[in-house]
Amino acid sequence: MTGAHLSKRSLRLAGHATSIALEPEFWAALERMAAARGLTLAALVTEQDALRGEQPLASRLRVFALAAARGEG
Repeated sequence: MTGAHLSKRSLRLAGHATSIALEPEFWAALERMAAARGLTLAALVTEQDALRGEQPLASRLRVFALAAARGEG
């Protein structure tokens, strides 16, 4: 998979600007999850950022979206 398939978003997490690159399908899933929980996308990503430990944020978001799709989240 190449970077051409990724969509980059800029967000503010804990007061710091950051960019995250994910496939559009993951962004769509995260947006649906945020809306279902009454959160903004930034709030959902901030929540997951706090839970990720040493895991890269993009990886955490992919695993989180996958777990939710499987009914595990």
